[in-house]
Amino acid sequence: MPWCESCSRFLNPPTLTAAGACPTCGTVLAEPPTAPWHFKLLVGAAGVYLAFRFLQGIAWVVHQL
Repeated sequence: MPWCESCSRFLNPPTLTAAGACPTCGTVLAEPPTAPWHFKLLVGAAGVYLAFRFLQGIAWVVHQL
């Protein structure tokens, strides 16, 4: 748990601001959280898959005409 020297108290990570600062005095206590690399990979793979299925659907509609 982050400790704020100027406020003299412990803070839970959810109580910090989006930038990782103390909500009372604004001192930066922690780095802001980022998405893990494997989540970004999963989102990218899902995007490629959906784009491929979209193009497959367009090709199927064109073929039916």
